Amino acid sequence: MSQDDLRKNEAGKEEFGGLREKLRGAMPAIGQAELRRDLWPDILRRLERPQVRVPWFDWALLAFAGALLILFPALIPALLYQL
Repeated sequence: MSQDDLRKNEAGKEEFGGLREKLRGAMPAIGQAELRRDLWPDILRRLERPQVRVPWFDWALLAFAGALLILFPALIPALLYQL
C-alpha cells in the first residue's frame, strides 16, 4: 500500500467514526428483550375467531380473468409487461 492509500484509509475512518457515533447515539441500546406477557392466549383467541370469507364477486372476477387468459393467451405477455 502506498502512503496515499494509508492517508485515505485514515481519513475514511475519521469520517465514518463520527457517523458511527451519531448513529449509536440515535438508536437506543437493545438490552435483553423479553416479552412483557405470554402470547399463547392471544394466539388461541386468534385461532378461535371466524375465518375471513371471500365474497362471491371476487370468485366471479377470478373466473372471468381465467377465462379471458384461456381464450386470449396473447394477453399474458401484455399483462406481465404491466407488472
